[in-house]
This record gives sequence, C-alpha cells and structure tokens, in this order.
Amino acid sequence: MFNFSYRTQKYLILVGFLTLPLALLFIFTLYPAGALLYFSFTEWDGLGYDMKWIGFANYAEIFSRPELFGVFRNNLYYFIGGLFQLAFALYFAVILSGKVRGRNFFRAMIFLPYVLHSVATAIMFKNLYHAEYGVINVLLGSLGLESWQQLWLADTRFNNFALAFVSMWKFLGLNMVIFIGALQSIPEDIYEAARIDGASKWQSFRFITLPSIRRVLELMMILTLTGALEVFDIPKVMTNGVNETATFVLQTIDTAYAYQKFGLASAMSVVLLLIVMTVILVQRKLLFRGED
Repeated sequence: MFNFSYRTQKYLILVGFLTLPLALLFIFTLYPAGALLYFSFTEWDGLGYDMKWIGFANYAEIFSRPELFGVFRNNLYYFIGGLFQLAFALYFAVILSGKVRGRNFFRAMIFLPYVLHSVATAIMFKNLYHAEYGVINVLLGSLGLESWQQLWLADTRFNNFALAFVSMWKFLGLNMVIFIGALQSIPEDIYEAARIDGASKWQSFRFITLPSIRRVLELMMILTLTGALEVFDIPKVMTNGVNETATFVLQTIDTAYAYQKFGLASAMSVVLLLIVMTVILVQRKLLFRGED
C-alpha cells in the first residue's frame, strides 16, 4: 500500500474533491462562454464549422440597426412594471405580517400565480385579452362600455402594458414571500420601543423596516432588473414578438434560429451580458453606496 504523508493526503483529497466540480464548471460554463465570445466575432449560420472571422462587424450591426438594439425599449415596460410589483409586494408583505384574520389564506392566494407554469399563465391571459371572447372586453360590453373595448394584444398603445401586467401578476407572490421572510427577521422589541417613544406606523416603517431590509431590497432590485432584461416566455407565447412586443432575448433567439445568424445572435448575447453587469454595478454604486 502507498504510504503518503499527511500533507500529501490532504492535497490528494483536495484535488479529488475539486476535479469533478471544476471539470463540470469548465464543460458547462467556461467553455460555452468562451465559444459564445468567439462566435460573436464570426459570420456563422449555425451549421457545420464554416465560420468567417469578421471582427467587430456584428457588434457594429447591433448598434446601427434600430430593430435589434431598439427592442430594449420594450424591456423597459417590464422593468417599470417590476418596480410597481416590488412596491405592491412590500405592501402586502407588511399587511400580511401583522395579525390579520386569514392571512395564510391571502398569502397562498397571492403566491399561487408563481406556482403556475409560465406557458399556462401566458395562454390564460392570452384568452383573457382576446378581442372577441376575452373576459375584459366581454365584461366591458356587458357594462355598456363598448367604447372602452380594445385590441389589447394588437394595439401598440396597450400591448406592452398588458404583457408587463402578466409578469407583475405572476411574480408578485414570490417577492411578497421574500419580503415576509425579511420582515420576520426584524426583532419585535425594536417596534415596541418605537411605539413607546410615540412613533407612528409610517415612522416605524420608514426608520426601522426599510433600513432593516435594505439588503433584501438591493437583491430584489437586481433580480427585477435582470428579469426585465431577460423576458422571453410571456411575449413569445402571447404575441410571438409581433406588433412591437419583441424583447431583446426574443429578438436574439429569432436572429439565431429564424434567420440563422448565430454569429450576430452571439454578439447580442454578449451585449446583453455587458449591459446587465454595467447596470448592476451602477445600481450598487449609486443607490446603495455607503453599504459594506
């Protein structure tokens, strides 16, 4: 038998435990990321290995074609909707963290949409928004408000708002549960001391609750931003990106598979990654400066 020293055994154990995770990290993360970066500098249809090196031409095309880079304006609807969603989630979390009758029932009802599959949710709201038999237009017609009936998914004045509302409805419950967990970590003694000193509910919320959950708010802001930039399933199922509803991820996938421009799509993916990293860095420096 081999007689290794303690130090050698320690290194062998470390290498043995690290080899498989590092191999998986390289195979499924580092290598695909490097390949994606390489593809972004080529002209490639995704078939075979016939790639033509074109340098930064793909990146120049992204920023020079409004139909590619300009679709980010549609992602803005989801980001603004996400901010309203955070506000409502925090409101419901504060209300349902108190002594409210049936609070567990209301928590479950608000969280339930998150459990539903995204495709099922999109199909449900697609029928809800339908111009002829959709619940919204049928209800407006039964109330004598035919003038309020709209083509909710076809009219460019409303369709992105309608799609962003679906995203708000689906993820409201998840954000609420996260906020409830953060609120339950705040010691009740602090609120008791504030009430003794005569603090109102608003003052307690402003000077105790918000500072205590600041880290959670930072995390939720980051998730809201990245989620808004990566929206795909809802516009894909409900409109397939027509009538100016395409998001950047949806446009990227169509560029790769519908138009067979994998090099350009790879460059769009790299641009999206850089934008996400930049905005997160700016957000941390400006909104949360002074934090450890």
